[in-house]
Amino acid sequence: MPVPTPSLQQRIKTRFLIISDTHSAQLDLQENGPRVTTPFPFRKPLPRADVLLHCGDLTKIGHLDEYRKTLDMLGECDAELKLVIAGNHDISLDEEYYRREGMRMHRHAFDPKMPKQARDMWMGEEARRAGVTYLDEGSHAFALKSGAKLRIYVSPYQPEFCDWAFPYERGEDRFNPPDKVTPGATSIAKNPVPDFPQIDVMMTHGPPLGRLDKTFRGEEVGCEHLLRAARRCKPRLYCFGHIHEGWGAERVLWDPSESLDQDWCKHIAQAEPIAVDYGRIVQERAVHVDISSFSAVQPLEFGRETLMVNASIMNLMYQPQQSPWVIDVDLWPADNG
Repeated sequence: MPVPTPSLQQRIKTRFLIISDTHSAQLDLQENGPRVTTPFPFRKPLPRADVLLHCGDLTKIGHLDEYRKTLDMLGECDAELKLVIAGNHDISLDEEYYRREGMRMHRHAFDPKMPKQARDMWMGEEARRAGVTYLDEGSHAFALKSGAKLRIYVSPYQPEFCDWAFPYERGEDRFNPPDKVTPGATSIAKNPVPDFPQIDVMMTHGPPLGRLDKTFRGEEVGCEHLLRAARRCKPRLYCFGHIHEGWGAERVLWDPSESLDQDWCKHIAQAEPIAVDYGRIVQERAVHVDISSFSAVQPLEFGRETLMVNASIMNLMYQPQQSPWVIDVDLWPADNG
């Protein structure tokens, strides 16, 4: 069945502000550590956006006071819609993990009631006052005041990483249904990523394999199953964090071949890094990229390309020195089907 495609006049340019791995950092520089002579981009006021996306690692280790700091920070951001997922450091939002490892991780501060308290905070009045919507793994849809419809897939899970929260084993495919599972992997998908063209934005905590996932040791630690799922889904925008030193963005052109055999990982024609003007990002408090149909440079071709963004604010030394991203993207009108 052909996909209804709005005319250029019907497409709605929508601005996304993307951050990740803030680990309770505040927008007031004085609260982030010693005084610095050169300000960081991550400071108030952050640019206004239609939609704010936080890709997880809200805290250092999932204490309630850390969540409150992050909610305070998000409350200072100006966006119509603020969507948030957890990350591996937000251990009390992973109830199964916390029951198993909470005593070891929190020691004297361990409280078996903390997962409920944390979830109540993010799903309750405190989050509403900050304008924040916390999302569980799966697909979600939102109508914006502009008339645009946002279809987003999210997941806080990533391959087991130093025994932190929201883990799965590398041989377990969480993101593809059994009939499309990565060869040799075991399907554990409860909320698989939908096929193209059902999703505009993917937001996961961890990166896909080989895409902005390289550690300081040079290891690519992203998930092959996420890459496979992203290739099926072909979202306009795919944002994540987790690997602080992977900060950056790139424009991925998907190979048109439909093959998903043992060599599926090679089916990316090219990935073009987004150039960054470091002289501007401190002043503008973000890297700005326009991939909408109204871009004067190069509009994104939905179904052939995806802009991938690692939006980690913390650097490798856990200093909030890295920049948010502001991305302009087309969305279809809510009545487009």
